[in-house]
Amino acid sequence: MPAPAEHLLLCHPAKPATAACTVSASASFASDGSLILGYRLDGRTILRPARQASAPADDLWQHTCCEAFIAAVNATEYREFNFSPSGLWAVYRFTDYRVRDTDFQPAAAPQISLDDTPDGFSLIARLPASLLPAGARLQLALSCVIEQHDQTKTWWALAHRAAQPDFHLRTSFTLPLKVPQP
Repeated sequence: MPAPAEHLLLCHPAKPATAACTVSASASFASDGSLILGYRLDGRTILRPARQASAPADDLWQHTCCEAFIAAVNATEYREFNFSPSGLWAVYRFTDYRVRDTDFQPAAAPQISLDDTPDGFSLIARLPASLLPAGARLQLALSCVIEQHDQTKTWWALAHRAAQPDFHLRTSFTLPLKVPQP
């Protein structure tokens, strides 16, 4: 199986990076139907939260965090996934733009692995198929929030479609992905 294509994430122009940084992401399906998301963040000034045991947590985007927004083609419902380099994670279901289903409980936990690189880190998140929206074709928005050592934040994504950072906009779900059939 060929390696998944890496996509360069772009810093939002309203909040430009104050230090050299590059961010890329990839998405592919494993043979068991899990979605594998890969992120590579390179920048010597990236602030990483301390490692913790893997567990769900809210407000991960307040610090360095890798994210994915996933919807089935032509559906208003979507999922938001947050992966902290600390090992903490979050999974949310939205029924429409920023309308969160507060009763949603994920059927499984994502698996996160983290590797240090010379100038940053790479994070791999494995999402069991039960966490994904139902559909034969998906649209993804891969993104990251990066906190620098000076506590400034930047927002990175495949596409930015608003004057201010907003990863929830469906027009920024630009990466198509066909779900493999069993």
